[in-house]
Amino acid sequence: MPQFPILKIQALSFPWQTIDPFLFCVHHNDAYPPGNEQQGPQASLAGRNLGQDFTGKDGWSMYHGETVPGFPSHPHRGFETVTIVREGRIDHSDSGGATARFGDGDVQWLTAGKGIVHCEMFPLRHQDQANPTELFQIWLNLPAKSKMAEPHFTMFWSEDIPRHVATDADGNSTHIACIAGTLTGDACLVPPPNSWASQRDADVAILTLKMAPGARWTLPAALSAQTRRQLYFFNGSMLTMAAQAVAPGSVVEVAGDQAVELVNGAQESELLLLQGRPIGEPVAQYGPFVMNTQAEIQQAFGDYRRTEFGGWPWGVIDPVHPRDKGRFALHPCGRLEER
Repeated sequence: MPQFPILKIQALSFPWQTIDPFLFCVHHNDAYPPGNEQQGPQASLAGRNLGQDFTGKDGWSMYHGETVPGFPSHPHRGFETVTIVREGRIDHSDSGGATARFGDGDVQWLTAGKGIVHCEMFPLRHQDQANPTELFQIWLNLPAKSKMAEPHFTMFWSEDIPRHVATDADGNSTHIACIAGTLTGDACLVPPPNSWASQRDADVAILTLKMAPGARWTLPAALSAQTRRQLYFFNGSMLTMAAQAVAPGSVVEVAGDQAVELVNGAQESELLLLQGRPIGEPVAQYGPFVMNTQAEIQQAFGDYRRTEFGGWPWGVIDPVHPRDKGRFALHPCGRLEER
């Protein structure tokens, strides 16, 4: 007899709960006001703890930014960041020489490997209208053999991301965007070469789902029972998974070896799926460094103090591109992509 596929239901925390091979997941959703000349908020910053503003005052945060919202230069080692921008723009720069502006469905996948410094700023480009910004940032662990790999900068442009529309018997649709994995049966994007996701038996999948009112969709079984998967129900009113009611603001862990039917309620619902076979290695983490032992963490701090992971070539810790600059990516090799 197959077991019931729902393993655990929890209320979403901040940041969102994750399971191996994922380390971290956060959903930033900020209703930024019109921008000023510096592409910061056209609003008073009084009462905010600038440099550490996560309160969501007035519906938005400055995070670590003091003029422009976002995350000025900071180091990483031993894992990958996957940034899915659903609305707004992100300005990226890093110590490897890459820089970019991306958003509105674009995804950046950055392998920190042996060490990189990067910044992620949220330029408020529009001076005559609001600048809503919404994104997920996901941290995917690297196995020990890849923790000291060369950093790798990858852009997945919105136009290239596999998108699938599943229509149920009643004509209700579920829209699926497949950032990693092949659950929809479509061709998948190629993850960075040293990523855990680049190993097929790792069964890594990252999907976003948008379900119309009343829509039914079945999440197919993963490759094996060892695969772990969580569904984050972050927007909607109510749905059921395997006939069990799930409230919005929940994270649901489901069995990897069983299909799970999702039935949406009366309002549009949105979910994020994170899936993968666990790496199953010790995790030692201190802030932006994730290794296997505390000795490796101490080595990471020593290496960063000595080398700054290649140094910071951008002059300021929070660079942003000109207001009218479009979506683009300049790779460390000098290759330029413009969209």
